[in-house]
Amino acid sequence: MTRLPKLVVFDLDYTLWPFWVDTHVDPPFHKGSDGAVRDRRGQTVRLYPEVRDVLERLQGLEVPVAAASRTGEIEGANQLLELFDLDRYFVHREIYPGSKVTHFERSYLHSCPEWNESSNPKSGTGDVCKGPSWALRSSPVDEPHLKHKTERKS
Repeated sequence: MTRLPKLVVFDLDYTLWPFWVDTHVDPPFHKGSDGAVRDRRGQTVRLYPEVRDVLERLQGLEVPVAAASRTGEIEGANQLLELFDLDRYFVHREIYPGSKVTHFERSYLHSCPEWNESSNPKSGTGDVCKGPSWALRSSPVDEPHLKHKTERKS
């Protein structure tokens, strides 16, 4: 069996949903009586269809998941995670403007405290975004990719 990652970090915009939360929709968001999530103008906002299945699969494999986004619309991004009931999948969130590398480092250290530089001087957080076990994907999540990475080929 392929070794599973110790942490999977997802971007939000154009990874979990098909828009930028700070420019393409109008927060605040709400959930209607029909269960649809809408922005202030009443526009329905949706996730990519595979998102729930991929997050469920990772949870079933006991792989921790974090969210990382450089959006300036921090409240709106967190609100969407809650309204779509995705917050239950994420062990950590780094949602604020800034460096994506910083987001990854903080997510990594929060989720894997045994690698904290203060307790392990050889750990080197500079290695967080390097190496064969790290893949930075900017495309939407997809189930075939996940299967390829988590299941042995016959």
